[in-house]
Amino acid sequence: MSRRAGSAGSNSTLAFVESPVQLLNVLEWAHAHAPGAGLTLVVLSPTDPMTRGQLRRMAELARDEGHAVRWEEARGGPAAPFQTIGGLAGTLRRADRVVLGDPFSRYVQLLLTITRAAELVVVDDGTATMEFVAQLARGERLVRWHRKGGRPGPRDLIFAPVSASARRRLTPSERRRVQIFSSMPMEETPAGVTVSANTFAWTRARFGPPRITKGADMVGTSLVETGVVDGERYLEAVRTLAKAHGTTRYFAHRRESTEKLHRLAVETGLEIVRPDLPLELIARRGPIGRTILSFPSTVVHTLPLALVGTDVRVSVCDIDPSWLTENASPRAQGFLSGVTGTARDVHRLSSVVAAV
Repeated sequence: MSRRAGSAGSNSTLAFVESPVQLLNVLEWAHAHAPGAGLTLVVLSPTDPMTRGQLRRMAELARDEGHAVRWEEARGGPAAPFQTIGGLAGTLRRADRVVLGDPFSRYVQLLLTITRAAELVVVDDGTATMEFVAQLARGERLVRWHRKGGRPGPRDLIFAPVSASARRRLTPSERRRVQIFSSMPMEETPAGVTVSANTFAWTRARFGPPRITKGADMVGTSLVETGVVDGERYLEAVRTLAKAHGTTRYFAHRRESTEKLHRLAVETGLEIVRPDLPLELIARRGPIGRTILSFPSTVVHTLPLALVGTDVRVSVCDIDPSWLTENASPRAQGFLSGVTGTARDVHRLSSVVAAV
C-alpha cells in the first residue's frame, strides 16, 4: 500500500531532477540517508517524450515511497523558466537541504543562486558526476566533458557569472555543507566535501531478483547523438558485437534517435527495446540476459551494483579512437577510457576495431 505524501511546505528537503536517472538516485539517497522522512521532488521536465515518459513512471514510484512530487513544465515556452523559478523561489529559500542531480544544468545553477540551504547534496547524473567532482576539486569552471574545447561561446560568457556563483555555492564553507552521493569512482575529492556511496540498496530491496535468460542483451548509448562517435562506425560495432555474442535485444538510450534505431533494427536484426524506466530497474525486474554488453557509460558502474548476487555479467567494449568524429572534444577519448578503466566487476571485451 502506498504511503501518503506530506504537503510540500512541510518538507525541509527539496530535490531538483531533470532525468529519470537523477530521480532514481534521489530515491536511493533518501533510502540511505533520510528513510521515512519524505521530501519534495521538483521535476524540471524536459521536452523529449521518452524522457518525460520515464520521469512520470519514476514520479509514481517516488509517490509510493511517500515523497511529494511537483511537476514543472520548465521548458514549456519562452516565459516558462521565469515562471518556474519565480514559483519556486519561496520554497527554495525555506529549504534546509537541497538535493540536485545535475550541477552542470543552467537551470539548476540559476536555482542555486536563490537557495539559503545549509546543506547541498549532489546525486549522480551518470558519468558526468566524475567530471564534476574533478572540476570542483581543481577549481575549474563547470563544463560538460563532451563539449568541444576552446573559447567559451557568447551564451557561455553571458551565463558565466551564474555558473561561477553556482560553483562557489557547491564549495563547502562554514555556512554550507556539501555532500556527494555517488556510485562513480573518484580520483579527486574536493576539500571539505563529504562523499557517500550509492550501492543501489533501494533498487535491490524494491525489485527482483530477476529471471535470467541464456542470451545476451546490449545497452545503447547516445554518443552518436552528442556528436562524439561516428554513426556508421557505431552501427558496424553494434552489428559485430551482436553477431559475436548472440545478442537479441538492444536497450535503447532515451536520447537515441528514431532514425538510428530503425537502421539498427533493419541492419542487425536486433529487437529494439525502449525502456519505460532506468535500465537499473529494468534489469533488476528482469528478465535479463546472462551477459549485458555495453559501451563506456554509466551502466558499467551501476548495473553490477544493482545486480549484485546474480549471475549476470556486464561486459564493456571500449570506444576505439578511430570511431570519434572530428567534432569530438579533445577530452573525449581520455574520459571514455577512464569510464571503462575505473569500472569494477565488469568484463573487458577485446576491441572490435578490425571489423569497422
